[in-house]
Amino acid sequence: MKEVLVRAFSGLLYVTILIVALFFEHLLIALFCVFGLICLAEFSKLIQLKSKIPYIIFIVIYGIFGYWQTVLNTNEGLDEATQILMVLTIFVNLFLIKDLFSEKTIPLFSTKRFLLTTFYLSSAFVFLILITTNHKEYNPKILFGAFILIWVNDTFAYLVGKNFGKQKLFETISPKKTVEGFLGGLFFSCVASYFIATFTATLTSTNWLVLSIIISVFGTLGDLIESKFKRQANVKDSGVIMPGHGGLLDRLDSIIFAAPFIYLFLRILHYVS
Repeated sequence: MKEVLVRAFSGLLYVTILIVALFFEHLLIALFCVFGLICLAEFSKLIQLKSKIPYIIFIVIYGIFGYWQTVLNTNEGLDEATQILMVLTIFVNLFLIKDLFSEKTIPLFSTKRFLLTTFYLSSAFVFLILITTNHKEYNPKILFGAFILIWVNDTFAYLVGKNFGKQKLFETISPKKTVEGFLGGLFFSCVASYFIATFTATLTSTNWLVLSIIISVFGTLGDLIESKFKRQANVKDSGVIMPGHGGLLDRLDSIIFAAPFIYLFLRILHYVS
C-alpha cells in the first residue's frame, strides 16, 4: 500500500509541475532544461558515456533554440537552423528504429554515443519547446494535448494489454507489451484526439487524429528503444529520481522520441495550409 501511495504521489507531483509550467513560457523552458539535463545524465549512464561534452552540447543547442527570438529579437535564420536540426534528429531516430528491429544489441561505438546524446535526446527537448511556438507565438495547448495523448495511450495500452493481451508485441525487449495493448492504446488515443480538438480549438479533429496516430506509434517505438538500452545496460529503470516510477527518462521516453515527428507534422500543416 505504501509503495502505491509513493508511486501515486511522485506521479501526481510530476504531472502538476509539468501542467503549471505549461502556462508560463520561460518557466517551461527552464523546466525542460532541467528535465533534459537529468535525462541526459540517466541516458549517459545507460550507454556508459562519462564525458561532459554532451552536457555542453545540450546547453548550447537548447539555449540557442530556446532563446533565439528573445536574444536576437528576430526569427531570421531560425527556420533554416530548425530544419537542419529536424532532418538530423529524424535521421538518427530512423536508425534507432532500424537497430531496434535488426540488431540484437544497439551498437554503441564512441561516435554513435555522441550522436545519440545530441540528436536522440538533446534535440528532442528543443522540439518540445518549438512545438509551443510553432505559430511564432507561445501556445502550449498542442504540447499539452500531446502529453495527454501519451498518457492516454500508455494507460489504455496497459489496461487492455493486462486484461486482453495474448500476442506479444516485442517479447525480447519488453515482455509485458502486447499487440492488443498497443492497439487498445492507439484506439483510445484516437478517441481522445476528438475531445482535445474540441476543447483546445487548435487543430482540426482530423489533424488531431493524425497526431494521435503519430504519437501512439512513435511513442511506443521510443518506449521500446529505451527499454532496449536498459536491457543492454542490465538495469530495470533509467534512474531513481521518481520513487515508484524509476528515472525521468522512463517517464519521458515516449514524448522524447515522438517530439521531432510531431514538429514535422506541424510544419507540413503550416506549408500546406
